[in-house]
Amino acid sequence: MRDVNQRRNMKILFNTVLVVLVLLAISSGITKIMLMPQDVSFFGQYGFTNSILIVYGIAQLIGGILLAIPTTRVMGAIIVAVTFLISAVVLAMADNIPMSGITLIFVVLLSFVIKKSLQVSDDQIEG
Repeated sequence: MRDVNQRRNMKILFNTVLVVLVLLAISSGITKIMLMPQDVSFFGQYGFTNSILIVYGIAQLIGGILLAIPTTRVMGAIIVAVTFLISAVVLAMADNIPMSGITLIFVVLLSFVIKKSLQVSDDQIEG
């Protein structure tokens, strides 16, 4: 009985983390695609043109959508992790270490999603 509860709790935790990451990736992508003034100003200081920012936002948006679909979850998590790592570096360059650290926590959570998703895939292949 304890194993069942533990598995159920892990599934709830995984799904909660997944929803947060999907929403974060999609909303981050949309703000960049829409060229929100704070994003244009901030990323522009580090060489991001409007075109690059839009492509960056599209990558985050696509990654977030792929992350929501079980069969493409690993690819989506990888795409989102790369974009979040880029954001973490830019934030660190801006001396915004707290936000950079928070962004890196999301990268760690994405690696958790990748690991769990690959385990599920392996279990399906073996089963």
